[in-house]
Amino acid sequence: MIPHHFENLISDVTCFKAHGKYLYVCVILDLFSRKVVAYRVSAQNTTYLITSTFKQAYKSRNSPQNLMFHSDQGVQYTSKTFRELLRLNKVVQSFSRPGTPHDNAVAKAFFATMKREEIYRTSYVSERQFKESIGNYIEFYNSKRPQITLNLKTPNQFEEHNQQMQKAK
Repeated sequence: MIPHHFENLISDVTCFKAHGKYLYVCVILDLFSRKVVAYRVSAQNTTYLITSTFKQAYKSRNSPQNLMFHSDQGVQYTSKTFRELLRLNKVVQSFSRPGTPHDNAVAKAFFATMKREEIYRTSYVSERQFKESIGNYIEFYNSKRPQITLNLKTPNQFEEHNQQMQKAK
């Protein structure tokens, strides 16, 4: 049996200073469609940030089987707590090689795009405004921003198209 297209999730965390406070954004993307399937914003870069974002992603994808989760080797991703969560859900964990950021290029590219198109264009007056801005941008990215790698479809359109193709088979 061929695994479903959402078998590979990738994740990364980035930090922004908004209204004088550091905030961390964790995203999890579907490698096939480039869709952001989960994200969280937190004042702390903790294992809880990673585990809660993963649980959100896993639930949004209906607890998929044959899932691989890829990230860098940050301490939150290599923590016993997170590794146990993946093991309990039968998820295979994959890591970028040390000192090789291009191994996680899709997540890095997403953050670069979000920074360029949204974050660097806004002066945030509150943490709440920052969180709303991130949520609005991700909604825009998934549903309105065509991507060259997806044949000028949005991530949502790309997934819908591929679901239709699977049904037609």
